[in-house]
Amino acid sequence: MRNFIIAIALLISAASVQAQTKSIPSATTDNSDDQESLAKTYLSQIMGVALSATSNLKLFEFVHEWVGTPYRFGGSSRRGIDCSGFTKEIYAKVFNLTIKRSSRDIFSMVSPVRKDELKEGDLVFFKIRSRSISHVGVYLGNGRFAHASNKGVAISNLEEGYYNRYFYKGGRLMAEYQQQLEDGGEVVSE
Repeated sequence: MRNFIIAIALLISAASVQAQTKSIPSATTDNSDDQESLAKTYLSQIMGVALSATSNLKLFEFVHEWVGTPYRFGGSSRRGIDCSGFTKEIYAKVFNLTIKRSSRDIFSMVSPVRKDELKEGDLVFFKIRSRSISHVGVYLGNGRFAHASNKGVAISNLEEGYYNRYFYKGGRLMAEYQQQLEDGGEVVSE
């Protein structure tokens, strides 16, 4: 009897965990416009970013999958990741581009962009209690950006007091890296 009760409890527990698992309507299983539109609507609502017809759905799906991943300095996996590791992962998996590893080195690959000129996929850099760049994230639109903070991978708003105070500059990959990206080539800049 005891084993039966334990088995029932395990089944209920497994069912509840599965029900809590986040899932997005996938645009990849069915390439119809309706599926993609449904996925964009869902991601728009949970991320607070209006996805347009030209939005990179792969970017938003990638960020959604990583939200909640714990922070770990020097980390580069789902067990723990830091800001530059997360940014590097996004560029590798979404844009098929290998970028440098530290936030300061990544900044050397960009042309500075003012906050009001940021576009989806641009980088945002911060000088948090430092004279040099100490944090990086990826701009999503509507003032929001994805990054690995000390609370884990999250989506934050550039206008929040903390991020607004420490914001340094936005950045867009320099033309030489953009061209290699458009050509489908990989840039290795380690």
